[in-house]
Amino acid sequence: MPHTDTPGTEAAPASRLRWWTELPLILLVYACYSAGRLLARGDVSGAVDNGLSILRFEKALYLNFEHPLNRLFTREAWIGIPADFWYASLHYLVTPAVLVWLFRSRAVRYRAARTWLMTSTLIGLIGFTLMPTCPPRLLDASHGFVDTMAQYSSYGWWGGAASAPRGMGNMTNQYAAMPSLHVGWALWCGVMLWRFGGTRATKVAAVAYPLITTIVVMGTANHYFLDAVAGAAVMGAGLLLAPLVMRTADRVKARFVRPAPVTAGTPAGLAAGLAAGLAAGLPAASPGDSAAASPAGSPAASPATGSSIVSAGCQTSAGERIPRQREARLGAGAEPGASPKDAGDGAPAPAR
Repeated sequence: MPHTDTPGTEAAPASRLRWWTELPLILLVYACYSAGRLLARGDVSGAVDNGLSILRFEKALYLNFEHPLNRLFTREAWIGIPADFWYASLHYLVTPAVLVWLFRSRAVRYRAARTWLMTSTLIGLIGFTLMPTCPPRLLDASHGFVDTMAQYSSYGWWGGAASAPRGMGNMTNQYAAMPSLHVGWALWCGVMLWRFGGTRATKVAAVAYPLITTIVVMGTANHYFLDAVAGAAVMGAGLLLAPLVMRTADRVKARFVRPAPVTAGTPAGLAAGLAAGLAAGLPAASPGDSAAASPAGSPAASPATGSSIVSAGCQTSAGERIPRQREARLGAGAEPGASPKDAGDGAPAPAR
């Protein structure tokens, strides 16, 4: 026998994401990222060797843009100080702001965008673990880099431990330079602004923000150019893996979370019944029809609800409660559509 769903127990449609569930999830992922970043400190000598290897590779390919930018930021305070504020703050302000904007105005796109960002962040954590890297500012001074964050620390809240507030340097991993998630997150923000912004200003910001962030992380001697390239590559990998992550999450949710039943008398139940009727090719009942809101066989499902089918092979016409009611009233030889005058003087008046 074909399976039929019990009326009034249709599965409810997927509910919209709520902020009180999204915020703890985002905070949990960020907490795991921060904790893992601290745990993946690695060997300092190994991190220095990795940093020098990157620097030598860039010099061989003439990609060491860090040196001229760092000299410019060190010499020109009107460039170096705003760059330090950019590095220390926008990373933590713009990304959450774009997430909130997507949640409020682009809810259909939000889940995929959020999954992409989180997946890429966790991939970056793997990079910090496998390849701890000393940033240019922590290399020996003979390599020609100046820590602009320390140079201009009197203008901001940071000390000598990158963007960490003074006295909190031990709460950050200064050897997590590869990949640069400053650049990766800025690239994510740029893509979101470009795709869903819709104005010329957002298009300009979509291009300018990741580009300026890339220049800033090199000019402040916090990252190598290849760190920025790796940050973009991590975002690309996260974009490819995000659909798989969402499908896996859906399967886990479907297995462990039972959907709430929809009561037939509620608007959701009426909508589910209407959708089921349309899918089966039956005439759609209006929300006011009691037959659409009552299970078959209940007292409310009477012939008076307007259903055209009474029994197999017997159909009613408009204004009839039982089959051929009007034919019996019109009398012999009269057509259903004929008036009393056409039917003869003795014809009874039509039912009203």
